[in-house]
Amino acid sequence: MEKRRLEITKDSIIGEVLDMDGGCAPIFLEMGMHCLGCPSARGETIAEACSVHGEDPDRLVAKLRAFFSQD
Repeated sequence: MEKRRLEITKDSIIGEVLDMDGGCAPIFLEMGMHCLGCPSARGETIAEACSVHGEDPDRLVAKLRAFFSQD
């Protein structure tokens, strides 16, 4: 199954990224973002969530881009 392509940036909405492929959820979880099912969390940008969780948004973006670039 081919993954839908999405240009992931710090401004990407978490819910939209998860909707593209829920298989990326562990990437968020390993960075301490355990509230993925919360409606407000799904509406946050990657940058907003990283700010709240003290994470580097560039690091998360890189991990997500790597995930979505896999065949």
